[in-house]
Amino acid sequence: MSRVCEITGKKTAVGNRRSHSLRATKRKFYPNLFYKNITDPTTGLIYRIRVSAKGLKTLKKKGIV
Repeated sequence: MSRVCEITGKKTAVGNRRSHSLRATKRKFYPNLFYKNITDPTTGLIYRIRVSAKGLKTLKKKGIV
């Protein structure tokens, strides 16, 4: 499964790891993802979504979580 937030669309970023001599090698920056169960108020169905910490903060601000 890919590491993508279903709310914000954040995904794995690529950058460089720098040694003491400033030699560059590739590395990955992973988003801070969680699984969260969200209840749909109209149907009562529970959805399990993969959401980042920032996406979770957005859901709390909108009053969904």
